[in-house]
Amino acid sequence: IIHNLEIVDVLGMGGYGQVYLGRHLETSRLYAIKSLPQTGLDLRQRNFQRTEISLHSRLSAHPHIIGLKHVIRQPGWIHVVMEYGPEGDLFSSIADKDVYFGNHDIIRKVFLQLIDAVTYCHDNHVYHRDLKPENILVFDGGHTLKLADFGLATTDPISKDYGCGSGFYFSPECQGDLAHPAHRVGYASAPNDIWSLGIVLINLAAGRNPWRQASLKDETFKAYMSDPDLLFKILPISKELHTILKRTLCVDPIRRIELDELRERIARCRYFTRTP
Repeated sequence: IIHNLEIVDVLGMGGYGQVYLGRHLETSRLYAIKSLPQTGLDLRQRNFQRTEISLHSRLSAHPHIIGLKHVIRQPGWIHVVMEYGPEGDLFSSIADKDVYFGNHDIIRKVFLQLIDAVTYCHDNHVYHRDLKPENILVFDGGHTLKLADFGLATTDPISKDYGCGSGFYFSPECQGDLAHPAHRVGYASAPNDIWSLGIVLINLAAGRNPWRQASLKDETFKAYMSDPDLLFKILPISKELHTILKRTLCVDPIRRIELDELRERIARCRYFTRTP
């Protein structure tokens, strides 16, 4: 038992700690509890934990961001009590449940929710830096999405943490391999999040990733650099969506689409998947 929560299951384990399923002893309501060990941490790890909790609590009132309910401090541990998502994450809904492929109305509805959540983060000067289906929880049979896991989030508009995030989803500038190491001055955090949203959009519409990494070491991405129409040729996406993706996955972050325009274009997009 942690405070007034009975541990009923283990939801996940990682280098950061554990996530448990807890049941409130009085209300029987279920919560996810992220338990973070405090022993053996260096200053950098402590700062990451402190940042994650403070930024998530700043944002958790938004309807499409997982609610952070409260923080319990015990000797050697910090327990973060959060809203529980019993239907799992977006990755399993795309890969295992086939909720979205060809379902244009649901894709539009949930991607607009994601844009709203990321816009709220950016309006509050928070950049997620790890947007991917595994960090998005699903509710209402796939009709509602909520953003989770602010472990890599930052308030820095210019980030110098190259390679921060997940390989499939981070932007080319985040890896820094398009610039000479001597010229690396950091990359803008907001356009990096927008690139990641573009990859999530492809996941929703096509059920797969376009490349393993947006790096010149990746043959498919290298082909995309020389052929801007490659995505339409290799993925079952509509022409409308392809036009949007060319702006969202623009290699130059200065020319990349911004969130307000992306929202307008998605709201007007009728078809996402190219069906035979």
